[in-house]
Amino acid sequence: MSRDDSSSSLTRHAISNYAPYIGSRYSFSRQRNRFTSVIATVSMLGMVLGVASLIVVLSIMNGFSGELRARILSLVPHGYVEGRGDAIVDWQTLSSRIESQPGVLAVAPYITEKVILVSGGQLRGAVLTAIEPDLQASVSRLADSIVAGSLDSLEKDNFDVVLGVSLASLLGVSPGDHVNVTVPRLTVTPLGLFPRSKRLRVVGLFEIGAQQDAYQAYVSLRTGRILLGGDEGVQGLQVATAGLFEAPGIMQALDKSLEERYVVQDWSQTQGSLFSAVKMEKLMVSLLLLSVVAVAAFNIVSTLVMSVTEKRRDIAVLRTMGARAIGVMAIFVAHGLVLACVGIATGVIIGVLLSSNIAAIIAAIEAMLGVKLFDPTVYFISELPAQLQWFDVAVVALASLVLSLVATLYPAWRASQISPAEVLRYE
Repeated sequence: MSRDDSSSSLTRHAISNYAPYIGSRYSFSRQRNRFTSVIATVSMLGMVLGVASLIVVLSIMNGFSGELRARILSLVPHGYVEGRGDAIVDWQTLSSRIESQPGVLAVAPYITEKVILVSGGQLRGAVLTAIEPDLQASVSRLADSIVAGSLDSLEKDNFDVVLGVSLASLLGVSPGDHVNVTVPRLTVTPLGLFPRSKRLRVVGLFEIGAQQDAYQAYVSLRTGRILLGGDEGVQGLQVATAGLFEAPGIMQALDKSLEERYVVQDWSQTQGSLFSAVKMEKLMVSLLLLSVVAVAAFNIVSTLVMSVTEKRRDIAVLRTMGARAIGVMAIFVAHGLVLACVGIATGVIIGVLLSSNIAAIIAAIEAMLGVKLFDPTVYFISELPAQLQWFDVAVVALASLVLSLVATLYPAWRASQISPAEVLRYE
């Protein structure tokens, strides 16, 4: 091999090895065209804004989903077992069978019906649920949600009721007051058929910070049977399992072990539409915000195109020195990725910091403006919830990096196709 061939080979090898270094050094060079520098800075700022916004919004939506799950499922049991069209008469025996199943922790009976509550001229629709207070504590956190009175008071006398805080406020009642309840069952009298109605005494209020506060009411199982005209049977059984997310599998196994006359459901079937809607909303918002990242990523195309135009002579010199097309392409891919990585890293840092301190930031804004951005009476929350998940952060960063890589390929390929002879002819 001649000395010229050896020198050319070494030059090509050096350029290939130092392509990332050359591209990254050019990204922060002060000798670039000022307009090109401005475009590059705008591209990075767009990436920062897109990545940070996406992380913050995903964290807030995770927070809302967590709040919904914690609050709504504090009252909703993990699963239900109901009779297929008929009441469950010997519910104690069935309860023992269900409790013997693997993964089942506790069982409690219930009867539920839609009713109308009236007090002082105020009329509201409600869901009246009859329960055994001592057993209910094992399948839900209703007892922990009592803010006035006591759940145990339901067992002391007949015709006592516990209302949600919002429902009590709408009716204008508090513990010690009375409400009239009308159930959709007819009573036969010598004067004809009349809807069944009874006066109930409010003995407690509960609050979970969700819609159930505005329509849910509880009475004892004994009172429920009197109001609804039932016998010793119950409508169904509430089931608590070993874990919230294990409930679907446990209830499915329970369904296979019971007879056909029973209907078995878990919380994902009774409340699943709500959480599916939240998940779909999170996906759609993520895609919309990812478009902001995509716009910022493809702004890198403009930066690289201008850089290629500015450095045509240098590219021609490198090609004349023996640099291969793939080496030139690697230089500009590295140049674009360095700009993207700086923007992504900065956006991730800002997004994580904002997500971790969003409640304090909102509180400071409220104090500065003198307004309440999240009124608990309207939104059921007093502060903006946020739950940072590192998996979401990793997905956002990876998706942004992939978009940036795709954006660099075409202008880098165009740079590699520049002919040295055509450029140097006019130099």
